[in-house]
Amino acid sequence: MIKIDKRSARAWSRMGPRAVYGQFLLEMARENSRLIALSADLGRSSGLGAFAKELPNQFFNVGIAEQNLVGISSGLARMGFNVFSTTFAPFASLRAGEQVRMNMGYMQEPVKLVALASGFALGFLGNSHFGIEDIAIMRAIPGITVVSPADCVELYKVLKAIEYYDKPVYLRLTGGVSMPVVYEEDYEFEIGKAQIIKPINKITIISHGTTVGHALKAVNELEENGHQVGLINMHTIKPIDEIVVTQVMQESEKVLIFEEHTVVGGLGSAILEFSNSNLTNITAKIYRYGVNDFFPKTGDYAFMLEALMLNSESIKRSILDAFS
Repeated sequence: MIKIDKRSARAWSRMGPRAVYGQFLLEMARENSRLIALSADLGRSSGLGAFAKELPNQFFNVGIAEQNLVGISSGLARMGFNVFSTTFAPFASLRAGEQVRMNMGYMQEPVKLVALASGFALGFLGNSHFGIEDIAIMRAIPGITVVSPADCVELYKVLKAIEYYDKPVYLRLTGGVSMPVVYEEDYEFEIGKAQIIKPINKITIISHGTTVGHALKAVNELEENGHQVGLINMHTIKPIDEIVVTQVMQESEKVLIFEEHTVVGGLGSAILEFSNSNLTNITAKIYRYGVNDFFPKTGDYAFMLEALMLNSESIKRSILDAFS
């Protein structure tokens, strides 16, 4: 039984999402013989080594064949299994894009496609392994739910929420070892319902994934100096929480959106699209922070976040600029 408390949250943070994903899934599979884990030759990289050893009849490695991964997963899902399939983000969204579009989107097979190391978590492996376009691709495919948990506690909450979910899901994992902790105790999680971490204010941040933790650190430090900033964890990017977005746009003067993704087609685009089509008499200004229209230079994870102004210090500077 998984217990959520401060000690566990910090231990999981030190391990990182790829390691705890396998640990969580194994715990779930022990109680659910219909849960199947698949990997495109990334069993150990996705923390599934122990899963494969303990439950070999519930684990399949299809090899470096991501298109087959989605096809086989869809067949198993059609047969009533709870299917979790893992590979790196660019291979899930780009290499297997046609299979995702047809089998998960068009045919609505309820596969849970888990994108490992999205954003810049793979560091020196470079742009071939960076997952910075995946949200834009998945948002464009009808019928796919897109979720990006803020930390390892929320990853567990997402996994439990989608275990028996009857729709296809793209689960985007960002961050590495020693990732920021956002949640230190259990809480109510629901797909499509954003978490208001700091009350909506004149300046409000909306983010998802590991960036939420970096933003939280920046906001907490600014609070010590008398600056009040709202913070929203928009963990579900599709379907977006229209109620919370509306509240933020009505009550804030400036909305800052930070994400480990290209600014083209990501969370910022989703919020702009919704606001433009559904909200009137809104004066809030939206500022998007992420990867502009270029391929960034390669370095380790910390370097990438600093270079693209997505670490806590850079986020803090951006907030102070908004105040001024």
